Amino acid sequence: MSENRDEGRVTGDGHDRSGPLSGLRVLDCSTVVAGPLACQLLGDFGAEVIKIEHPRYGDTLRGHGPSKDGVPLWWKVISRNKRTVGLDLGEPEGAAVMLRLAETADAIVESFRPGTLERWGLGWDVLHARNPRLVLTRVTGFGQDGPYSGRPAFGTLIEAMSGFAAMTGDPGGAPVLPPFGLADGIAAISAAFATTLALYHRDAKGGDGQVIDLAILDPLVTVLGPQPTVYDQLGVVPERTGNRSSSNAPRNTYETSDGRWVAVSTSALEVARRVMRLVGREDVIDEPWFATGSGRAEHVELLDGAVAEWIAKRTRDEVMDEFARAQAAVAPVYDVADLLADAQVVHRGSITEVDDPDLGALRMQNVLFRMSATPGKISFGGRSPGADTDEVLVSELGLSPAELADLRERGIVA
Repeated sequence: MSENRDEGRVTGDGHDRSGPLSGLRVLDCSTVVAGPLACQLLGDFGAEVIKIEHPRYGDTLRGHGPSKDGVPLWWKVISRNKRTVGLDLGEPEGAAVMLRLAETADAIVESFRPGTLERWGLGWDVLHARNPRLVLTRVTGFGQDGPYSGRPAFGTLIEAMSGFAAMTGDPGGAPVLPPFGLADGIAAISAAFATTLALYHRDAKGGDGQVIDLAILDPLVTVLGPQPTVYDQLGVVPERTGNRSSSNAPRNTYETSDGRWVAVSTSALEVARRVMRLVGREDVIDEPWFATGSGRAEHVELLDGAVAEWIAKRTRDEVMDEFARAQAAVAPVYDVADLLADAQVVHRGSITEVDDPDLGALRMQNVLFRMSATPGKISFGGRSPGADTDEVLVSELGLSPAELADLRERGIVA
């Protein structure tokens, strides 16, 4: 386990040749969050990822979030393990180079509006003819067809339309959007999974390449639970309940006597019993309504009030200790500084350190999960624009230095 715990602390700029996806080449032609994060996940587990960016503008994500000394910090994370090539796909000469790259690739991930690749002469029919084994993962807000397919869409709009925002926030208050890319993140994990499924079908089942049409809306709707089925059968529309749950109680965040916060969840009946014994309300445990989560939710004021009153008289450390002794479920409400200092996070190496040529020692999230035989690895952080253009296009693709110089002079590559 210790080897896996340190798997992300590496030096050098070589690719991981031991990961489960080693030997696969992925071209990341996507922008902003969902597609790039999907490719980050594939690269973390051994895929060779080449990031294709516009030679003059680059990926707009380079300008998102904080930077240090002009170095974009989010880019260091989401573009780790990716080589970067500056290539204008909208120019015929750039599209021709892209087709040559596609012949060497196993997968392409793109997030342009539907019809964009086709307009550039890079549609599926062309790509598939050049490389029948290619997997093309297309990530858009609403999918490749339908009345909304041509709309510009970002994760924020999907969070609004999916039903997430409508059920998030305090009762009677405004709908609440997450302060991070929730829809994009879920879509990214889904896209990485879908790409891996298609590659498995190709390689293990003797299949051909195929197109994956992933609408960011669909994965978020999937994780929101049974609300479409509940509405279909019962006509019930979820209401905003704040931190409470309509499925069980007590479930909330609670302030401690030292001004800190903890979260309590009682999804399991036995845990709910332990919590109520701990806070001195064992009398409610034998009530018939207590036996089900929905029954407890109907008595949320009673249960929540008892827990809140008990916690408010104790410090966070006291609450954590007493809950642990009672084997009841509780967690401190952390900010990022607390998270990085947490003993479990440190033990597992959930945040790891990468040696970066621009920033030196750089901490970031480790790979998404641990694999005993083929662990993932962070070989390097996000690179500068066009850092690998010469290596990829000349040394590997076979363009002559003169051809590259001509394309570069005309702004087609960088």
